[in-house]
Amino acid sequence: MRGHGRTLPGVGDVSRRAVDGVVTAGSRSAEAAPLARGPLGSWWRVAAFSTAALSAVLAVTSVVLYLAAPPEWRPGRPASPNLSAGLMFPLVGAFLLAHRARQITAWLMCVGGLMCSVMVFSEVAVFAFAASGDMDTAGYLRWLTSPGKVIGGILLGVMLPLYSPDGRLPSRRWRPVVVAVTVVGAVDIVVSTIRPAPDPAYYPWPRVVPNVLAVEALAPYDMAIRQVTGVTIIGFVALAMVSLLLRFRRADPAARRQIAWPLFAFAVYVLLLFLGTLRAEWDWWPVTTLWAGLIPVAIAFSVLRYRLYGIDTVVSRAFVAAGLIAVISVLYAGGTVVGLALSGYDRVGGLIAALLAGVVFHPIRHRLRRLIDRLMYGTHGDPEALAARLAGEVRDSEPGNALAAVAAVIKDGLSVTGVAVEVHDPGARQVRVGLLGPAPRGVPLVWHGEPVGRLLLGMPGQRRFAAAHNDRLVAAATPYVADVVHAVRMTADLQRSRERILTAREEERRRLRRDLHDGLGHALTDMAMSINMARISLRSAPASADRLLMELRGGMDAVSQEIRDLVYGLRPPTLDELGLAGAVRALAQEGAPRITVETEGDLSDLPAAAEVAAYRIAQEALTNVRKHAGAARAVVSLRRAESLTVRVQDDGAGLPAGPRSGVGMLSMRERAAELGGTCVIEAAPGGGTVVEAVLPLPAVPAVTGRR
Repeated sequence: MRGHGRTLPGVGDVSRRAVDGVVTAGSRSAEAAPLARGPLGSWWRVAAFSTAALSAVLAVTSVVLYLAAPPEWRPGRPASPNLSAGLMFPLVGAFLLAHRARQITAWLMCVGGLMCSVMVFSEVAVFAFAASGDMDTAGYLRWLTSPGKVIGGILLGVMLPLYSPDGRLPSRRWRPVVVAVTVVGAVDIVVSTIRPAPDPAYYPWPRVVPNVLAVEALAPYDMAIRQVTGVTIIGFVALAMVSLLLRFRRADPAARRQIAWPLFAFAVYVLLLFLGTLRAEWDWWPVTTLWAGLIPVAIAFSVLRYRLYGIDTVVSRAFVAAGLIAVISVLYAGGTVVGLALSGYDRVGGLIAALLAGVVFHPIRHRLRRLIDRLMYGTHGDPEALAARLAGEVRDSEPGNALAAVAAVIKDGLSVTGVAVEVHDPGARQVRVGLLGPAPRGVPLVWHGEPVGRLLLGMPGQRRFAAAHNDRLVAAATPYVADVVHAVRMTADLQRSRERILTAREEERRRLRRDLHDGLGHALTDMAMSINMARISLRSAPASADRLLMELRGGMDAVSQEIRDLVYGLRPPTLDELGLAGAVRALAQEGAPRITVETEGDLSDLPAAAEVAAYRIAQEALTNVRKHAGAARAVVSLRRAESLTVRVQDDGAGLPAGPRSGVGMLSMRERAAELGGTCVIEAAPGGGTVVEAVLPLPAVPAVTGRR
């Protein structure tokens, strides 16, 4: 009777059909109809809640009796895993039955928890009656201790995992396990019932509780028999754990998440028991007792909310933390041992160990997290594998098809129902793969601080990842998607630029064709006709021929002027003759007002496009000064640095009260914008108008060499 028996609470779940009936909305089958009548709508619900209530009463009564008993008659510790199991398992089992859970698993929880409460209550009641001197009643109550312990442990530690989550055994091959554990449990109960009286010399309590059914002939074999049955039951518990692992391995992703909650809770409980029995001074009973009560809560989560709580995150972080603690403990212990070995340098050894642990903390954490993610999710859940797949798609796909390829990779890598990539562009573009659903998750795409688009993620699919792990995958994918979106934007900008260039070229060709056909073509035709008429009348009417030749001479002058105008429209000749500064000075000297030209920097080797744009902007600005400003003077500044700046300022009337953008102003802005520059037209501080255009210049690489 020393100590307390530790029941190994099992894990359980409900069927997918029951879960869908609780979690998702939709039509309810006839099976769920009794639910409308409430939790007490049928006899088995009444029995379930009665079992839970009785178990709770027995558990609370055992605590009261324990506290009221004299210290010398108190059995072991104030609480045990059996007490937690007796309180929580029947309550959760009744709750699951009320929600139409699979009956066999819920009843295993109810009955197993009740037997744990019976075991705890009978154990405390035995010593309570013994302390009061009623040894006969104590002896009778002693018979309830072993059945409660054995039946509760087998139901929760063996049967419940075997029949989870669908209420059936994994296969017919497990039927012998059920029969065998039942036989071993019966043998253990019988052996404990007829157990011989213990030796008073080694009995830890004041008096020996009698057993009227004791078979003293079994005294030499009692300990060996009970050890064999106990080890055998532990072996069956291990087999039940194996059955859950096999179910987890063979299940689909959704079922794995459903099984993962109880499997994880069960595994932690076994670990706590192992740590408690590893060394006698490691007393883990408070943690073990608390965790035994959390196992049915984990089962309830798996039944009702397994889609909402991230068991993946819990498992991953738990294993990463355990691995970090183990590795850093080994490093610290190793450094301390080295310090002790170097006589007198134990403090130095501890410092070195602490520094070493700090250095390796982050790399070990990163590697452990990758390992756990790979074990839980495979290559689909590895952020680096997803990044490698995206990099391959970006490398192998054309910019036009890269968005669709990247969206398909992200849909598969994140296991979502659909993915869409939005491009922030004048021509708004969206590439969609799959179904986004009514409320997709939006992730901004930023390229070097510039928002370039948005990534839309649909609902999680069957192979759903935990929220924290999913965020790591999204963080690994977004830079590649942002790169592709930026490339698509640049491609679109380049295409639009090409279209503008082609349009400008065709417009210029049309203008040249019109000017050549309507002006120069007609003039040359008239000149040819005049020459023919002059030849005809040369001998008969010399005066008429002379008049025709004089008219022909005037027509040739007009044609020459038209040709000069065409050439001037393509590129002002003064730029080639005088350079930009000289050409602008020539413009300044064409008439009033007085115009001063100032230059700064080398203006001799400017790019042709920038030179023409600067000249045209200055020409248009000076035309506006002469026509509209009424200025007394103006200043034209040409400054070259990293860019070419053209500034024209006058002291005239300034901008009108209602500013309007005429053809001239629009032309100046367009010429600057074509080169990627800017043109600002604003009022001057002291009156007048300022036109300032900034034209970017290509960088000229520095050339070095020996003189």
